[in-house]
Amino acid sequence: MLRHEFRPGRLVAGAFFTLAGVIYAGDAGGLWETPWFVVIPVVAAGLCLAGATGIVARSIRRRHGASRRSTATEAGADTTP
Repeated sequence: MLRHEFRPGRLVAGAFFTLAGVIYAGDAGGLWETPWFVVIPVVAAGLCLAGATGIVARSIRRRHGASRRSTATEAGADTTP
């Protein structure tokens, strides 16, 4: 199995899109009535939170990578690829 980088922004976006799908599925199944405009704020809020989460995760990843590189340089390790 190939390992990949964890992307929390995509996880947040997927959770909100799943919520939007559940809202429409409940409406289609007759469990509740949902006006058409209810999903727009859910999706918009999900995209905004996903973007903020992605920015925070990227800044943490960059900061952690920079500190790891500086530690390797101080130890005399070769950092060329």
